[in-house]
Amino acid sequence: MGTRGSTRDYYTWTSVPQTENSDRNKRVFKFRNIDVIVYATVIIFGIGSWVDINGLWVELPAMITEGLPEGWKLPSYLSIIIQIANIGPLIVTLCNVFAPGKLNNNGVIYCILGIGSLACLFLAFFWKTTAYVAGEERSIVLLILQFFLALVDCTTSVVFLPFMTLFKSDYMTAYFIGEGMSGMIPSLVALGQGSGSVSCVNVSSTNATTNITTYNVYPQSNPPNFPVRDFFVFLFAMVFFSGIAFTLLKYCSYYEEEYAVENDDEEASEDSRCHSYELSNGEHSGSVTFSDPTTIGQSQSALVNENRKHQTAVTLSKTQDSIRVEKIAEHSISKLRYAYFLILTAFLNSLTNSVLPSIQTFSCMPYGISVYHLTAVLYNIANPVACFIVLVYSSTSCVVISFLSFLGSLAAAIILYTAAASPSPLLVGTKSGEVLIVIVWVLGGLLLTYSKVTIATVFRQYGTRALMWIGVMQQVGSFFGAILFYLIINVWVLFKSAPYCPV
Repeated sequence: MGTRGSTRDYYTWTSVPQTENSDRNKRVFKFRNIDVIVYATVIIFGIGSWVDINGLWVELPAMITEGLPEGWKLPSYLSIIIQIANIGPLIVTLCNVFAPGKLNNNGVIYCILGIGSLACLFLAFFWKTTAYVAGEERSIVLLILQFFLALVDCTTSVVFLPFMTLFKSDYMTAYFIGEGMSGMIPSLVALGQGSGSVSCVNVSSTNATTNITTYNVYPQSNPPNFPVRDFFVFLFAMVFFSGIAFTLLKYCSYYEEEYAVENDDEEASEDSRCHSYELSNGEHSGSVTFSDPTTIGQSQSALVNENRKHQTAVTLSKTQDSIRVEKIAEHSISKLRYAYFLILTAFLNSLTNSVLPSIQTFSCMPYGISVYHLTAVLYNIANPVACFIVLVYSSTSCVVISFLSFLGSLAAAIILYTAAASPSPLLVGTKSGEVLIVIVWVLGGLLLTYSKVTIATVFRQYGTRALMWIGVMQQVGSFFGAILFYLIINVWVLFKSAPYCPV
């Protein structure tokens, strides 16, 4: 308060308390820039993206051997149903494009995880239920529930990825590790179950007329170590735990400390460490911030100096604008490169999600059943391993990503050749051929997965909308790859299967 002649002016000072770092912000489980607990929770969340559909696929041999009416035609039916289920991500994308901000992403995630867990639980008890449709017996419950599982998993591509923009970019690899483990974990469980395990049995038959004995080798399915019901209960538990992980990531204060901090929030955080004082004095009212409270008394005379205050404000404004421009320039990307990465994402996902899985039996079976099973397991393991490599080293160079994508595509081309040459591809019947086909499959999985995860990591810095388009292009690539190879395999019949038990 001060006196100026007969006029008495009142100055009101308002102090904003200084924000101090508390002990609760200290992290015990820290590795580099990530919190191990948060990282593991994101992995569990990512597992829920495709675990139910991947689990259904690896369980098909055990289900078919128990007498489903469709037999080995069932996988082709499921492929078409999965593509029909792309209506889910289509609806979400249209809502985000034409009504941005209106769709509750958190509500959609809870909805699809709830549908997925219930569908798995119903499958555990009703998967063998059949009904006559159009005069033929069909696995009607399995097909209907499989549609809901596909609807859930296809939609995760356009809602899970945008949710991950809430966290620091270091946690993007955790999500893709979880997505990769959604195929690896069911495969390992099915391997322990013995799903699809086949033994070659030598059967002899004697002609009573000629008294000649002939010997033939036939495949015989081995009984599973635990029933199909238990497998689907396991899938239910995995999706349920994914929902719990999402709840923790969204609403637990411990996880909020790992949220991404935008530029404006960082500046506000820096300012919050200082003391703010507001001066009220008619038309000369204003505010000033002191980094040291002991300077308050020394600086009161400066508060009424309008010119100095204005000059300081202008300087600060220019400094903040220049910093903001520099940050925008640093993270800028050309429209051409943006479109190129989206197209490349569609191509890579068409290979990893549709093309290679659909021709795996044609490519590997000529080298033996053991090679086929080993390749299936190692290929699924290669997916999360590639994501761990991205965590250690992630290149944002367009040249590097393109080169690695080319090498992965080259491996896919070799795999495609072995499938087209089935049942007699190069080096069939040799140990070197068995080793090489496994190596090509594993390297192809590593390179293709590394490339697509790196692209998603690059797009992480451009926000929710960019990752939404990454999810859309993943589904677009998977859709066209699945349709094309469904026609090649089932309609045009361009591939020939090798026998389970070679003579």
